[in-house]
Amino acid sequence: MELTVTEQKPTRALLVEVDTGEYDAEASLAELFELAESAGAEPVASISQKLQHVDAATCVGSGKLEEIKEYCEAEEIDLIIFDLELSPVQIRNIEKETDVRAIDRTMLILDIFALRAKSREGKLQVELAQLKYMMPRLTGKGVEMSRLGGGIGTRGPGETKLETDRRHIKRRMETLKEQLADVEAHRHQLRSRRAKDGVITVAIVGYTNAGKSTLMNTLTDAGVLSEDKLFATLDPTSRALKLPNGVSVMLIDTVGLVRRLPHHLVEAFKSTLEEAAQADIILNVCDASSEESRLHLEVTRDLLASLSSLDKPIIPVLNKCDLIHDNMTGISGAVHISAKYGTGIDDLLKAIEDNLPKKLKRVKLLLPFDKAGIAAKLRQSAVLHAEEYTADGLEIEVTLDEIQYARLREFVID
Repeated sequence: MELTVTEQKPTRALLVEVDTGEYDAEASLAELFELAESAGAEPVASISQKLQHVDAATCVGSGKLEEIKEYCEAEEIDLIIFDLELSPVQIRNIEKETDVRAIDRTMLILDIFALRAKSREGKLQVELAQLKYMMPRLTGKGVEMSRLGGGIGTRGPGETKLETDRRHIKRRMETLKEQLADVEAHRHQLRSRRAKDGVITVAIVGYTNAGKSTLMNTLTDAGVLSEDKLFATLDPTSRALKLPNGVSVMLIDTVGLVRRLPHHLVEAFKSTLEEAAQADIILNVCDASSEESRLHLEVTRDLLASLSSLDKPIIPVLNKCDLIHDNMTGISGAVHISAKYGTGIDDLLKAIEDNLPKKLKRVKLLLPFDKAGIAAKLRQSAVLHAEEYTADGLEIEVTLDEIQYARLREFVID
């Protein structure tokens, strides 16, 4: 018996850009190349079309669509990816004319999300976003979709498969929303517990592929997947980080952002992004080696503004500074680092300490023996650096916040 090995060839994709002047088409197309590669496709080439308005029927117009068709036939293209959101009519017309499957930017991002999601919450969010996107794009095939036949119970037009599909999707969406509500309630309980316990949270946000996961690993040895791909990690990760001054904080890595991330995708991942919104300090990480690093910082700030998070301390973190010579001066409060090589990490930790929500004091206390219960509580709620039993009582060196300091002021000796 002879076994044969079948090689799976990568999907050959043609990228199509429609430049209406609303955004930087060249930069967006470059990002689409990265998105396509992250999804496992092989971007063969790109075609651009300048238009004042997108064509309602074919997106690019009949002449350009004929050119796309000829190219697809000549180069054996498997997939056409448009760098904008297509309507159901446009998808149907493009596929009918070219005989090649067509998807848009949103569908591509959703595909990557589905590939990357690992946690239960991530999978639920991705599936809900996919169904929301699919719902208005269900297209029937006329009479073929009707359940017609002979005999009792089959006469008349019946119920079309399209209507059945829509009802099934609606039921599934309701189920997903209920399950997500349970997950979000659990996440809210965790946040409330952190707040009650006085846990300080620091969220890492920023453009995808800026090095957030690498920074997380450098700071905490979290073991988060770190690859040179867009959306290499999708699920949030939380790890404890002890600062040089002895204070422990909770470091949270969040989902990455991209240019023109569709609104309903932001909505789908809002509960995850709220980890950033609820954080005490936000690290806005960007790839300093990118020509659009300043724009990436602004994209993140815009999202934080939509989540009403601009009242929190936001520290711009310019990563990958080992790849550039220009220090990108002019960005207020920015910290220059290389998460890969550990450069500038001490400066970053100092910046986090300077922005801690509570003013901290490192002091020495002398607790009488009959107040030993105070020491037990401090071991749980504060940072103890040293303790020693003396003839007069328990002498401890501890870092206290303002409230603790005011309550224990009478025992301070240094």
